[in-house]
Amino acid sequence: MLRKYFYLLGLFALSLTVNAQPQASSAKQVMDGIVQKEQMTENSLVKNLPFKNIGPTVMSGRVVDFAVNPDNPVEFYVGYASGGVWHTKNNGTSFEPILDNSPTQNVGSLAVDWSSGTIWVGTGEINASRSSYAGIGLLRSSDNGATWENMGLTDSHHISKILINQQDPNEIVVGVVGHLYSKNKERGVYKSTDGGKNWKQTLFVNDESGIIEMDVDRNNFDLMYASSWQKDRKAWNFTGNGNGSGIYKSTDGGDSWTLLTTEGSGFPTGEGVGRIGIAVVDANTVYAIHDSQFRREGNGSSGGAGNGLSKDDFKTMSNADFLALDDKKLDTFLRTNGFQQQYSGASVKQMVRSGKVKPNDVAKYLEDANTLLFDTPVIGAEVYKSTDGGKTWSKTHDGYLDSVYFSYGYYFGKIHVDPSDANGIYIYGVPILSSKDGGKTFNYIGGDNVHADHHALWINPNMPGHLINGNDGGVNISYDDGENWIKANSPSVGQFYSINVDNEEPYNVYGGLQDNGVWVGSHTYQASDGWHQSGQYPYESIMGGDGMQVQIDNRNTDVLYTGFQFGNYFRLNRATGEQARIQPKHKLGESPYRFNWQTPILLSPHNQDILYLGGNKLMRSMNQGTDWKAISPDLTKGGKPGNVSYGTLTSISESPFAFGTIYVGTDDGQVQLTQDGGGSWKLLSSSFKPDLWVSRVVASSHSASRVYVTLNGYRWDDFAPYVYMSDNHGASWKEISGNLPASAVNVIREDPKNENVLYLGTDNGAYVSMDKGTSWQPFHHGLPNVAYHDMVVQETANHLVLGTHGRSLYIGDISLIQQMDSGQMNTVVVGDIAAVRSSRRWGSSWASFLDAFEPSVDVQYYAPGGGKATVTISTESGTEVNRFDVETSKGFNQMTYDYSMSEAGAKNMKDAGVFPAQNGKTYLPKGKYTMKVEAGGKSGSKDFEVK
Repeated sequence: MLRKYFYLLGLFALSLTVNAQPQASSAKQVMDGIVQKEQMTENSLVKNLPFKNIGPTVMSGRVVDFAVNPDNPVEFYVGYASGGVWHTKNNGTSFEPILDNSPTQNVGSLAVDWSSGTIWVGTGEINASRSSYAGIGLLRSSDNGATWENMGLTDSHHISKILINQQDPNEIVVGVVGHLYSKNKERGVYKSTDGGKNWKQTLFVNDESGIIEMDVDRNNFDLMYASSWQKDRKAWNFTGNGNGSGIYKSTDGGDSWTLLTTEGSGFPTGEGVGRIGIAVVDANTVYAIHDSQFRREGNGSSGGAGNGLSKDDFKTMSNADFLALDDKKLDTFLRTNGFQQQYSGASVKQMVRSGKVKPNDVAKYLEDANTLLFDTPVIGAEVYKSTDGGKTWSKTHDGYLDSVYFSYGYYFGKIHVDPSDANGIYIYGVPILSSKDGGKTFNYIGGDNVHADHHALWINPNMPGHLINGNDGGVNISYDDGENWIKANSPSVGQFYSINVDNEEPYNVYGGLQDNGVWVGSHTYQASDGWHQSGQYPYESIMGGDGMQVQIDNRNTDVLYTGFQFGNYFRLNRATGEQARIQPKHKLGESPYRFNWQTPILLSPHNQDILYLGGNKLMRSMNQGTDWKAISPDLTKGGKPGNVSYGTLTSISESPFAFGTIYVGTDDGQVQLTQDGGGSWKLLSSSFKPDLWVSRVVASSHSASRVYVTLNGYRWDDFAPYVYMSDNHGASWKEISGNLPASAVNVIREDPKNENVLYLGTDNGAYVSMDKGTSWQPFHHGLPNVAYHDMVVQETANHLVLGTHGRSLYIGDISLIQQMDSGQMNTVVVGDIAAVRSSRRWGSSWASFLDAFEPSVDVQYYAPGGGKATVTISTESGTEVNRFDVETSKGFNQMTYDYSMSEAGAKNMKDAGVFPAQNGKTYLPKGKYTMKVEAGGKSGSKDFEVK
């Protein structure tokens, strides 16, 4: 029956591939997907194959909220945007994850009823970023995360605030932001008076405006404020402002609301009103911080520099005025702003004279998606105060609060008041600032060990100056009002975009993270504080910004290519310290290239001097990125009007069978192929649902004509899985999403040793198929329900390395999966057991207060059925030295063997001169042995050696 259910789901998914614009998945589809995944996990053949987290931790990940014990502030909970909820009882010295038993790790808000210990989690991050993942409603736990109950609001996607009446914990008011990429009506303010069993929507603005912030009078739960935020995010454009944005007030505990920010109130109104944060002081006094999207007078910042000239000067400059510029002055501008050497003042003037370029092209040459992110003339952050309960408002400061929000205030939006000082307020965006005069002036209070981009703050009401801050780099704690900070980053919550590995021994893992650069470290990493003694953390930072893809030269692993957002790539030599910027640049007068936030790069498998990079065209360098040539026309649909770089390549794959056979995918749904090194291109995606993001295109390493494609509907709030395979270079496609539950797909990888094995990463799980995509099995052991952005197989170690966007890196041994074929699925198969050297240390310790050293080996085995399995260890001559039982599930299992002998086995080996160790166990002496596993009347064995 279950198989038939999955089959019907597969037919439903296939029916979604008609040529229609993607639609948001319904709450029912999402919740049905969760149930389906739970059923699949219960029956998964690979659920017991363990994965191990290998960090890193020190760069951490984005924090979104805190819940702090008011009576004992060394105990608190931290919510990470896509890394779950973590609990500390020792002021951040150590943390334990408590959300892992829930179906999601995507967090928007936290609240705790400290009288009962009940924890509430509003799922779905609220910052409206490129990877702000949706949630599944409101979760509640009364056993510190051992179990979680969904309390509703399942179509909310993003929950911003949870207010609990401390006098009556059954009274709860919740702020709901709503969908990020689509309209929906389950947004606004909701209230429950029965502990979350039932909810009433008490404030609804419109289907694009949700509640981004709420605050309540500490002494009067009836008095609360809420801010609505109108936004419209698309893959090509983000509007974070509108008439639906404003501040509302309730005097009856959230049962009813009144709009305060009307014309004449003193607070901005109209289309330019953006995200608003609120902080309540008392019955009369309230602060608000506003991301004003109204334009500055005089167009604000100009961008560019050089000897008195600015970029904006060229936008309106006439040809005559340009030709009248002093050559040296123009030269200085060109050099200061990074123009290529071929462009001098004299040569650019000649281009203007000939009509090849216009003065405005000089400005356009400097404007890319990255500069426009920081350089737009909006007012930005501004602070307002009301002393009459919100009836009227006045700005607290003169002039602009520059460099707080830049142009992306949608990513920030909080303000806090010191409970012990009504004039002590804190605001943050890129920096964190404090004011002691009610917002007239502000001082920077970040430290050298405090990351930029701040999202959460807790202020101790009983100890002024005690702050807990959450930012893109984790948790910081101060006891002197920001003069000094402690960093509390032991959780492994890194948000990886992409990963790669080298072939060193031991091999290294490389990866780019959200706002935390690019890092590299050995796969042998073990979490430990021992590095504080040596001063050397096992991972090394090799690039800043938002870390992107990494390609490693397989001839010399010191040479690699990586960078940050929007195509800003570099060639690095880690041995010499050389760093060369290699981003391709359009010619002056041509349309600028468009680069995706996660710009794809690829070293050719045929020649490691050849590098590919994708803009809206495919670029190729024959000399390690020094020179570039576009080898394609625009391979996208041409982009769309908007303020987000769009119409760009997202994935590149060159066939290992033929140089110049290259597949590319784009963010607007195009898959294209060239088989002559870019001479001609063929569109392959006409049968796919249009406009989906091509998350991966992968040329097979087993068949010259095979290719895999995954499409991702995240940017439409479409969470259906789209996975395809072709055996004829994309001329026709077979859908292989099979029994996958609803969750957008980020990556597919082909196993390099077994062509039937595929690996898949989605926004909520990692899967394997052992039948080329006909069916999928979820991995489970050791892995959280988090977004898996990238995967790579390290071929020497036979490891699957997983890059998650929220829980850093994991590795798992897939050697037994690689060995399996359909003919072995009904017998017992034992995996390889590495040889080991015996040691006198086995079973002993150098001090009585230390545990004895226990040798061990992890052994994988496959069993066709569940129950008990019997394991016997025998010598080469057949003498049995140990026998024990292990609990076994159908499928792949792993057990740990400690190389010991049973009491009877030791007697059998008395002639070998064995004797008990310090811990009382007797260990195998040097020799060759066989491990046999018997289960369900079938058996398998594997030889191993103790040297």
